Amino acid sequence: MCTSFLLLTGCDGEPDDRFEKQVHSAVVELRDGVTEKELSTGTRVVMLGTGTPVPDAYRAGAGIAIVHKGEAYLFDVGPGTVQNAITARYKYDIPSLYPTEICCVFLTHLHSDHTLDYSELNFTLWWRRRERLLAFGPSGLTEMTDGMLAMMQPDIRLRSSGDQPVEQAAVYAPVATEIGEGIVFEKDDLTVEAFAVSHGEIRPAFGYRVTTDDLTIVISGDTAYSERLLEMATGADILIHEYISNEGLLRTSTAFQAYHRKSHTITTDLGRLASEAKPGLLVLYHGLHYGLPEQDALAEVKAVYDGNVVLASDLDSFPVQ
Repeated sequence: MCTSFLLLTGCDGEPDDRFEKQVHSAVVELRDGVTEKELSTGTRVVMLGTGTPVPDAYRAGAGIAIVHKGEAYLFDVGPGTVQNAITARYKYDIPSLYPTEICCVFLTHLHSDHTLDYSELNFTLWWRRRERLLAFGPSGLTEMTDGMLAMMQPDIRLRSSGDQPVEQAAVYAPVATEIGEGIVFEKDDLTVEAFAVSHGEIRPAFGYRVTTDDLTIVISGDTAYSERLLEMATGADILIHEYISNEGLLRTSTAFQAYHRKSHTITTDLGRLASEAKPGLLVLYHGLHYGLPEQDALAEVKAVYDGNVVLASDLDSFPVQ
């Protein structure tokens, strides 16, 4: 167990190459406000989790951060994404990715691999939050939020009723908003628009189109190919899209093949969609391979699509700076 509070990042005292600068371990951050540097920095995407429901030593669950003018907006919070947000905060010097500073989370759908860190995000150092977390998602989000709050009542009660200083006792409760299609959030020159996607029998499920003063970013969520997705993705600067390997899918049972074809986008269909949508950059994440090398799936997309495409890893950042 690491107990050092010195200028170290690794428990063994060695510098940690995840960070450009050495940082203190276990720092409580209290911001005075957004800095001029944050206001002047362009919109940035950080991949907090690129994995799937399958446990992965290298990939956290699905989660994407869009950082704009000193605010961090999360899209899905799969398992491990909050820890990756902390890592990214120091790796890239993004203060708004400190957990208590993250203002908002937008959920594409309510599968566990997209939501398990909802509680982690909301309750990490919650008594230091200045404002309640804003959560947006499909029907069922209120039920999920109520269940999360019920689960954490012992913690809330113990911290609020003892002698621990808690300046704003109500900040433990997120503001949960169940959404439909359309613009669901606006702040200054940032707009978040939800649109329905085809995730099999999971209805509603959403993708998101995020527009700022310098970038348009589309996040597919979990979905099969659809004309609606094509419409929303067309002309995006960055399209972040899930996928399933075409060859890998053929290794599964006929039942799973039928399920996945209704619920996810096979690589050949994704290549076709990207060829029509023409994004500035196609980012692949949340991919299923069924034992084949990950690069095979990338090759399957490239066989159909000749545009700019990358296979994302956790903590990748776009545009590349």
